[in-house]
Amino acid sequence: MEGVPRSLEETSAIAARLGKRIGRLRQQLGWTQQELAERLAISRVALSHVESGMTMPGERTVALLAGIFKLEPHELVEDTGYPVAKAERLPTVVNRYTEVELQIRLLDQAKELDAPLEEWTDRLLALLALTHDQRERAALEAALAQLRATQEAAPAAATQEAAPAAATREAAPAAATREARRASATDAG
Repeated sequence: MEGVPRSLEETSAIAARLGKRIGRLRQQLGWTQQELAERLAISRVALSHVESGMTMPGERTVALLAGIFKLEPHELVEDTGYPVAKAERLPTVVNRYTEVELQIRLLDQAKELDAPLEEWTDRLLALLALTHDQRERAALEAALAQLRATQEAAPAAATQEAAPAAATREAAPAAATREARRASATDAG
């Protein structure tokens, strides 16, 4: 039957190809094996065995890995020889983004659209209280700091915009008075 490993050597070769791909994708994210293992809820040793080709990851692990790497499960195992019977049980689509990533992206879009940002501090603080992953906590803290800086800069910018308008309003009556004096002087002379 096509796609079914015929020997232990072939199974090991498939596991090694997939393991190398997983290791490369993890390194591209800049993550350690421990960090990725924590996201997968497996031990670092188990992840090490997958990356080294000693074990073939199950469908659950492949689906979780695909989401972390922003791929679909079939894309992750593509051209590795992953067993057809296992590949058929893989979900077609997985969640590619965490709630933190989604909320930060929505905040970025709100800024681009000059939408009101008042609610965002509370939203991000609530999410920070629920988040355990250190990388996501750091991303939330950075987003909060940037949001606070944006909100602090907004009143200053409004004050700067208002100053020229106020100067114009104040200058208009003075100019009118000067013009009236000139006209009076011209009429008198």
